[in-house]
Amino acid sequence: MSKDYDIIVVGAGPAGIFACLELCHAGLNVLLLDKGREINARLCPIQRGGARCVLCSPCHLVSGFGGAGAFSDGKLTLSTKVGGRLPELVGLAQTEELVDYVDSIYLKFGAPHKVYGTGEEIIPLERQATLAGLKLIPVRLRHLGTEKCYQVLEAMHNFLSSKIEIRLGTAAKNIIVDEDNVQGIETSDGERLRCRYLILAPGREGSEWLVNEVKRLKLTLNSNPIDVGVRVEVPMVIMEKLTSVLYEAKLEFYSQSFDDRVRTFCMCPGGEVIMESTGGSDPVVTVNGVGYAKAKTKNTNFAILVGTTFTEPFHEPIAYGKYLARLANILSGSVLVQRLGDLMDGRRSTLSRIQHSLIEPSLKTATPGDLSFALPYRYLKSIVEMLQAMDKLAPGVASPHTLLYGIEVKFYSSQLELTSCLESKISNMFACGDGAGISRGLVQASVSGVVAARE
Repeated sequence: MSKDYDIIVVGAGPAGIFACLELCHAGLNVLLLDKGREINARLCPIQRGGARCVLCSPCHLVSGFGGAGAFSDGKLTLSTKVGGRLPELVGLAQTEELVDYVDSIYLKFGAPHKVYGTGEEIIPLERQATLAGLKLIPVRLRHLGTEKCYQVLEAMHNFLSSKIEIRLGTAAKNIIVDEDNVQGIETSDGERLRCRYLILAPGREGSEWLVNEVKRLKLTLNSNPIDVGVRVEVPMVIMEKLTSVLYEAKLEFYSQSFDDRVRTFCMCPGGEVIMESTGGSDPVVTVNGVGYAKAKTKNTNFAILVGTTFTEPFHEPIAYGKYLARLANILSGSVLVQRLGDLMDGRRSTLSRIQHSLIEPSLKTATPGDLSFALPYRYLKSIVEMLQAMDKLAPGVASPHTLLYGIEVKFYSSQLELTSCLESKISNMFACGDGAGISRGLVQASVSGVVAARE
């Protein structure tokens, strides 16, 4: 049995949601499809008191309405300098215009009006970063917090539910194509859903599925970098001079030993370190961070990620990242935590050493251990060098008591060849968001959904 739609959108993350927000007034028959649950039903067992990730399929933290960003701390980066490659695809001027447009929609659905990163106090911070061998990338940033992010997404769901069909708990299996023209989607339970236009926004969790489908359809793929690193946790006061002005300090560094690009990512003042599953056909457990509108801990956490772009003959960056994460899972049962001082001394952390630390870990279920058994020397060396550089900007970052959780991996789908309106070589099939290798954050993912929908 098949059903016909004008447009099917696969993936209910920010790219898919904003595509639907753009389409819902056009009088079209639109279906939004996602294998996860409604946002109020996305309950992780760990959030309900479980000690370990049990690899739910799909993972409730990364699948369902709102996507992987639903339980993030909701940072809306209002800049084209970071967050994806849309400027090179659709042009800088149009991307800037659409960033403002998307921001106005977030405000309409309840995002707070306060914006960080706009004052003159940024100038001395940039100078201090330069003297430390770091590049500070100042960006305008609107912070929702995990609670407000949930409320904004719930409001979007309520708005869309009366205007389009939203089908959750249903996975896309195969893209249906006939002579380079898209025909629809076959679901995992065998139902064939036909459409005139198909927008693929599967998110990071669905990137592996999209890559496999693109290969099956014999479309051209270009490898994206993979980001591998750790989640760092320090006392909140250490980062306060940066976070009070910027909320998130986006710092970039090139390691002395390998000239690898290293960067901070997802800084969460007063937040918590969490574990999550990558989902997909071969899930592993990684770490992430969340922050709240009001601080819940006395710590600040952030990722330090080392970017790697593989060259010939290797074309499996996602598999490589999962392999490293699996090593940490094997060693710990889930996630490792190690004091920086223990790493520098060449010894594992123990429970007693963690308990004697100046920092109370926010992820209580992490297993004390040795990250050098999970991360290659090249990554660890680059991470330590960046922490030492950051210590000149924010003294205390490279303290022996600093906690490192591992590992954190950011998977970005291989880049599908797309036009400036994000259409693929298959007529009427569009791709957008993080899962398509277009964006690396909420705002550019949202913008990419708008671009695909407008075409």
